[in-house]
Amino acid sequence: MSSSFGTLLKVSTFGESHCKGVGAILDGCPPGMPLDENDIQPQLDRRRPGQSKLTTDRQESDRVTIFSGVEKGLTLGTPIGLFVPNKDQRPGDYREMSKIPRPSHADYTYQMKYGIRASSGGGRSSARETIGRVAAGAVAQKMLQLVYGVEIVAWVSAVNDITAAPIDEKAITRDIVDQNIMRCPDAEAAVRMTDLVAQVKEQKDSVGGIVTCVCRHVPAGWGDPVFDKLEARLAQAMLSIPATKGFEIGSGFAGTRLKGSVHNDPFVAADGRLGTLTNNSGGIQGGIANGEPIVFRVAFKPPATIGLPQPTVDFDGNPVVLEAKGRHDPCVVPRAVPIVETMAALVLGDEALRQRSIAGLKERFENPV
Repeated sequence: MSSSFGTLLKVSTFGESHCKGVGAILDGCPPGMPLDENDIQPQLDRRRPGQSKLTTDRQESDRVTIFSGVEKGLTLGTPIGLFVPNKDQRPGDYREMSKIPRPSHADYTYQMKYGIRASSGGGRSSARETIGRVAAGAVAQKMLQLVYGVEIVAWVSAVNDITAAPIDEKAITRDIVDQNIMRCPDAEAAVRMTDLVAQVKEQKDSVGGIVTCVCRHVPAGWGDPVFDKLEARLAQAMLSIPATKGFEIGSGFAGTRLKGSVHNDPFVAADGRLGTLTNNSGGIQGGIANGEPIVFRVAFKPPATIGLPQPTVDFDGNPVVLEAKGRHDPCVVPRAVPIVETMAALVLGDEALRQRSIAGLKERFENPV
């Protein structure tokens, strides 16, 4: 299903940007885990619109309600229903655009696929759809942290042509990331990014950027070979986020410029286990986690909806000049940080359950009844 993701830990999201609300159903969360709205709300607060001068002016509190799957503060093992109401909708902003497919947006492709589309706000292609992902992913994050000590931290590493200085991926924390509105740990680069995005917003234009993410303490052995490689599942998760245009892990494309003698990660004995001296593999080898930090980067394009006049055509092919109305982010990467983190948590949460099922059966084979 196009609105569902995962195997044993499965999320299905619902809702459009200007309907009554959005949310998710998370199925497969084990029973007995402490959970309430306060475990979920912090990530939604980091994702919500209107949180700074660099984001869309749409004002939403994005308060989540748990409808099902939890009783007396504990998960029941049954589907967890999560809901966030839409309150600051302005569908009238899109009236003039209802007959014009916005350049580089999904209006045309949705119309071609379904023969109908949500006429305001982009419908399911809107970033507002990601609320369900973030809410469900926050639940997965708690499970991963409680049971395995997994830590997932993302940050803005580039905006347009401004690139942050390299940081210590083993020491970066969300508190460090959230010290500025760009969510960039390089304070000097963050100032230049902030100035650029503010300028672009004033000009009714947009810019893209890169979010880097590290997943620490992922046990060696998670993942699968061949088609369900862990990096392939992470890539699918990240490229399903609106406005994404690229994914790379470890050395990524830069690794193509290295010789094998430099790129290989020699094994070393550390902390009672095998580790690697370098991490060009990005924590995954053969599709399976090797116990090192998993490090990947996600490229986000400039938001497609801008206020500048754009020559284009309407659905009938008649030339028009479009000046898009509505409230839109001039750069999505600061708000994309929690989306990247929670999508990574959904992948790793699913992998945890998949690995647990394999290990459990193996133990039974070795100790039959």
